[in-house]
Amino acid sequence: MPSANVKPLTESTHAKLKQAIGQLESFLNENALPQLVSEGDGEDTVRFYKGLLSDLRHLLVFSEVSYEKLGVALRRPNFDIDFAEKALYETYHNSVNAYFYPKNEGYSEDGRYAYTGQDAIRFRAKPVRAARDIVLGVSKIYEDLREELAYYESEYMTQRRMQSQK
Repeated sequence: MPSANVKPLTESTHAKLKQAIGQLESFLNENALPQLVSEGDGEDTVRFYKGLLSDLRHLLVFSEVSYEKLGVALRRPNFDIDFAEKALYETYHNSVNAYFYPKNEGYSEDGRYAYTGQDAIRFRAKPVRAARDIVLGVSKIYEDLREELAYYESEYMTQRRMQSQK
């Protein structure tokens, strides 16, 4: 990636992560398993919400770590392109992948809906409104990050391997 693009991309990624972190923190601070599960819900529903909360906590942590690394890159007196590129690579592989490939698979992306204007996120079980809203609410942020950081999926590592072989 041209080095002139790295700093603006770092700044926009930093800003988007801040927005996602705010939404995730707010949801996780206000909701716990008892708020999401009602008395009549079965064991499958409880397991669904436990997994969803776990995945959202992981997403929050990965996003916070990436946010901090990008902030370090932006605060340095001399912008370190290599450090920023590594932080962007880690953002893609940790935060973006944590959103789109949650460990507990409480939701998944169905690409067939991506071009229809409908939400591409499909839940394994019907969630309560607050849980649905948070997952779909941060969806656009992580979609944007995935598009902007797609370069780092393969090109960044290929570039690093080629540099190390010289």
